[in-house]
Amino acid sequence: MKRLIACTVAALLSLPLAGVAQTWPAAKPLRLLIPFPAGGATDIIGRTLAQKLSAALDQQVIVDNKPGAGGTIGADMVAKAAPDGYTILLATSSTHSIGPVLTPDKLPYDVVKDFAPVAHAANAPSVLIVGKDSPAKTAKELIDLLKRNPGKYNFGSSGIGTYPHLAGEMFKWRAGGLFVVHIPYRGTGLVVTDLIAGQIGFLMDSVVSAQTHIKSGRVRALAVSGAKRSPSLPDVPTFAELGVSGMEFNNWFGVFAPAGTPPEIVARLNRDINAIVRSPEVIEIFAKTGAQAAGGTPEQFAKTVRVESENWKAVIQRANIKAE
Repeated sequence: MKRLIACTVAALLSLPLAGVAQTWPAAKPLRLLIPFPAGGATDIIGRTLAQKLSAALDQQVIVDNKPGAGGTIGADMVAKAAPDGYTILLATSSTHSIGPVLTPDKLPYDVVKDFAPVAHAANAPSVLIVGKDSPAKTAKELIDLLKRNPGKYNFGSSGIGTYPHLAGEMFKWRAGGLFVVHIPYRGTGLVVTDLIAGQIGFLMDSVVSAQTHIKSGRVRALAVSGAKRSPSLPDVPTFAELGVSGMEFNNWFGVFAPAGTPPEIVARLNRDINAIVRSPEVIEIFAKTGAQAAGGTPEQFAKTVRVESENWKAVIQRANIKAE
């Protein structure tokens, strides 16, 4: 009898979501929450997805920027949203791969328990850049220069625990354990200013934000992360080509729904987002920003998040990085 009661209760509890899945997405517009400010790479990718997804679903998808706390504020809003398919998140490595290992006790959400992976949308590699007047013309020359002068040079980032900081620490590690001092700034724009002036030795920036400075000639690109060259910087070699292993990482962008979202809705969103990011038009739009279209199943996306999290955990522990 107890088992019968339990099964009946479970069936009754599932009825509301079952009804939602049958009527979705006709009831109301969807909200794609972007946990970073307007104008950045995440915003560009998110707005492209929202526009194309609106057409695919025949329902409006509204972009809602909720920046703050490295993406934590916006991500938490989705974690606590109703799992009805009408609120989704465009997350990044910062919100779901780095944050959980850098500040596990401070995150208001659990990336595994509170979210349902939907689709991997895009990747953006990092690029090693130096000022135009730097004596290092290649990545090998920079590594040799840093090895000959331990502690003399420094590198900048947009803050402790940020993606440029961890990417810089990864470079120091994989290039042979370089002794280079980290200088945190309040944004990569300030780092680039000092990089151009020769006050900073190097910066590991996102290709998305760095390519404008590279193409202007104010900074020089020496190498990119990732398994292959960036389409927006085809003449810049990968670290692997230069003999520096372990630098095949990317900042990923992907869609999550609240945990408990009906699987039929997750499957539909996954199908439509895959079709969108694999279309020639969107591939070209992403490429112009320096990003590379991705795609795949929710399970593959979840694995990418886990692998990246383990990679950054190793860097954080090795460099003894503590969040501010």
